[in-house]
Formats: sequence, structure tokens, C-alpha cells
Amino acid sequence: MTTESHVKAPKNPPYDPRSVANLILELHQGPISNLKLQKLLYFSHGVFLTRTKTPLVSGYFEAWTHGPVHPAVYNAFKEFGAEPITSNALSKDVRTGELRELGVPDDNQVVRITRSTIDSFSDLSAGQLVRLSHAQNSPWDEVFRRSKSEHMLGLRISNDLILDRFRYHRLTACKLDEVDEPREDTPLAYHRFG
Repeated sequence: MTTESHVKAPKNPPYDPRSVANLILELHQGPISNLKLQKLLYFSHGVFLTRTKTPLVSGYFEAWTHGPVHPAVYNAFKEFGAEPITSNALSKDVRTGELRELGVPDDNQVVRITRSTIDSFSDLSAGQLVRLSHAQNSPWDEVFRRSKSEHMLGLRISNDLILDRFRYHRLTACKLDEVDEPREDTPLAYHRFG
């Protein structure tokens, strides 16, 4: 993965989620799957949002089978399936179709919080991160429970919900013993209709 970019990232959050994903790939030691990248992105976003009251990434996360997923990042790396990601996300010029490198955020606070999140969570397996993202009363859990009784567009996890319930993600509150490792994530079926 390259650490140089031809495109400068914006100076202030929220950032393109693919740019932050590229930052995570740059900072993370060792191989990382799309599933694990999604959880590290979600936890980085949640920590940044709760500390600064500003979203780290633009767009939204959705409640998928194995926890929160940012669809733009999923699509950028879906070609890797469950295998380790070996290249950065690119952007596509809508006029020319040309693929370009995305810049990574160079904001010190963003890099510090992202690095701290990676340091805290990168030793956990993807399955353990999934279990942590499914913590009782967490944003994912709230959307999942609500989806059983009401129709929800895309099962989106709003930033307001993350601000309100992110505190339920505590390592000490979850049993993170060895778990069956999921390979890839899939969107949740709408329980009301399926």
C-alpha cells in the first residue's frame, strides 16, 4: 500500500470514508480484511465523534450481519472478499472515468485518534470486533432491535445514535473469548419482511 497521494484530503472533517480507511491501512501493522477494516473505521469514527462532536467520515454506517459497515468503504474493498486488502481505495473521476489516489487525512487529531483506536483494537480478531460492535444497547444493537418491529431505510446508524449509545462499547463489558471467525459481511434482512 502506498503512503503517497496525488490528491490532498480536505483539511477538516468529515472526510471521505475511503480516505480514512486508507489511513487505517497505512497505520495498521499486518494484514487486514474488509471486515476488520470496517470495525476499525467504525470505532475510530465513534471515538472521534464522541470526543469532538464532529463526524470523522461523511456518509453513514449501516447495521449489517457482522456489525456496522460503511457501504462506500465496503464497495471500495469488496473485490478482496475475506482476503487481506493489498491496495488503497481509489476515487473515480465521474467525467473521465479515471481512477485517482485518495489523499489521507493529515490532521494531527484525526491521526492521533485513529492510531489510538488501532492500538486499542488491532490485537482483536475480526470475530472479537464483531462481538464488541454487537454489545447490548450499542448503536448496532439498537438498530437491529428496532428493525424487528419497524421498517427502516437501509438500517442506517445515525451519528446521533452513535453519540447517544457509543459508550456501550466497552471491552470489559463484552465477552471477547475466542469466537467463530466470520469471513465476510452481508446486509441484514429486513426482519419485518423476511
